[in-house]
Amino acid sequence: MHFDQRTQRALREVGLDTDDLRRASELVVDAVSADAEALETVFERHDTVYSDMDLAHSSADYPEHTVEYLDVTTHADEMRGWLRFDTWGVPVEDGRILDAEEEYVELTVGRPIHGRVRFAPDRETLR
Repeated sequence: MHFDQRTQRALREVGLDTDDLRRASELVVDAVSADAEALETVFERHDTVYSDMDLAHSSADYPEHTVEYLDVTTHADEMRGWLRFDTWGVPVEDGRILDAEEEYVELTVGRPIHGRVRFAPDRETLR
């Protein structure tokens, strides 16, 4: 079970028993895994994506990125991976789907960006 001791104690205080906690933990793990798969699918479907990333070498409000791949692994409620563009890559974590129909997503991007970044298959979605 991935809930820390304080969270487990609080959940027990509101009436959940060990079986409830275990089931909730399983549901979280399943949700993280499903989101990781959905994120990978978004980046697989598009050769090019746009972002709200602030890049020193780009004057565009929403820079264009040629996508090679997104590789994400999960462990319990954690999601980590690597997003590879044509000439550079960046570690990612904690992704989420903002709009499944629009394929609008958000990832926490590591060095050198260090922040939350939204991605979409077109600039209009980011506006």
